[in-house]
Amino acid sequence: MSGAWSQAFAMVFDPYTILVMLGASVFGLFVGAVPGLTATMATALLVPVTFFMAPIPAIAAMVTATAMAIFSGDIPGCLLRMPGTPASAAYTDEAYAMTRKGLAETALGAGLVFSAVGGLFGTAVLMIAAPSLAEFALKFSSFEYFWLVLMGLTCAVFISSDRPLKGLVTLFFGLLIASVGLNNPAAFPRFTFGSTELLGGVGLVPLMIGMFAVSEIIRFVVDTSPSALLVEAQVGNVFKGMWTLAKKYPTQILRGSVLGTIVGALPGAGADIAAWMSYAMSKRFSKEPEKFGTGHVEGIVESGSANNSALAGAWIPALVFGIPGDSITAIVIGVLYMKNMNPGPTLFTTNPQNIYAVFLLFIIANLIMLPLGYLCIKVAKRILKVPRDILMPVILLFCVVGAFAINNTAFDIGVMLIAGVVAYLLEQNDFPISPLILGVVLGGMLEENLVSSLIKSNGSALAFFERPIAATLGVVTILIWLSPLLRRRRGSARPRPA
Repeated sequence: MSGAWSQAFAMVFDPYTILVMLGASVFGLFVGAVPGLTATMATALLVPVTFFMAPIPAIAAMVTATAMAIFSGDIPGCLLRMPGTPASAAYTDEAYAMTRKGLAETALGAGLVFSAVGGLFGTAVLMIAAPSLAEFALKFSSFEYFWLVLMGLTCAVFISSDRPLKGLVTLFFGLLIASVGLNNPAAFPRFTFGSTELLGGVGLVPLMIGMFAVSEIIRFVVDTSPSALLVEAQVGNVFKGMWTLAKKYPTQILRGSVLGTIVGALPGAGADIAAWMSYAMSKRFSKEPEKFGTGHVEGIVESGSANNSALAGAWIPALVFGIPGDSITAIVIGVLYMKNMNPGPTLFTTNPQNIYAVFLLFIIANLIMLPLGYLCIKVAKRILKVPRDILMPVILLFCVVGAFAINNTAFDIGVMLIAGVVAYLLEQNDFPISPLILGVVLGGMLEENLVSSLIKSNGSALAFFERPIAATLGVVTILIWLSPLLRRRRGSARPRPA
């Protein structure tokens, strides 16, 4: 084993590998910070470059770029309310509220530091418990996934618990959007209205760019009050106060890291779902839930930890069984096969030095995230010094490029613009848009697993509770649904003071 570790150190700390990691870091930070250019896109764009690399530098480029992109998506979300990646969308409103209160430094610091902490935690779990966690994830059938998705959708209610009815309305609107196209178990075209572009459904990335970025641009154009023209963001030392936050929220950091790793290890989940669930859990168990949405750092601490821990968690089933944990590892698996590092149990026995090198790459990527992320924040804060009437058209241009780049079609630009108008109208009437995005993300998965489960069980509802894991998830989900009624009954049952 010591010989394999020595080989791994030699491969990782080779000057060429370090140079590749630095280049991939800059690339990942840029891609993540541009709304619409996701971490998945960063990974995909690196694939042609890896053709000319040895296996370890190729994997180093993938690992580093995705880790940086997931973090840097927080920067435009915090400064401009325009999340760079879907994983940052869960707490964009929270971070932007902190910026408006003059706490951008704390919000960005929390996102940076606790993303690195979560990433290191996920890496530790990847190193210690990869085989057992991957085996647990393989026990998930359509029944378990159905309950897991329902639990994720329930998060939307927690995120908008101050206005649950409006949250449910936008959630069902998101589920309706997710049902468009051929992406359903019957492959039947739904709500396409004769449009061939809609056969593939409504793209998540153009929709997200429109609802977060374009809606903000419209709000700027419509609102001419002086307070709307500029948000002052004093960003000094982003590491200031992070130790205090770590001592104040140790449970939240651990809970977000654990949840992110587990969700990441479940095939098809990923960092974005982990962030949504973690933010909702943070609000549910917080001692100060009323502060969420007003610029409270607690949710950012927990969700930031979940984001990057999910990245490492997604590699668990990818390395051990060749099953992608998310879209990023789906691309990485192709690169692994191309480099003759075929994923599977034999990878741990025949070439252990390669696996140990992957572990080291994750550790280094999360450590160098701290200084490079700090420099990126320092550069990005200057964005707000640009006059908004100049900045907003430039941002709109980036949004158009990001939406077009997904499928190279102008149709996605139209989706982005329509989504921006709809999101603006919804928010003007106090309808939260976060549940809508969550409904779009999870809608297809919900229908697919529901139909598959009903086919397997011949329509029996009891089959959803026959498997131990499914029964546990189902009971927990139903209890969550009933908790408001139970609390209300408990409150009414208390004796009134005389």
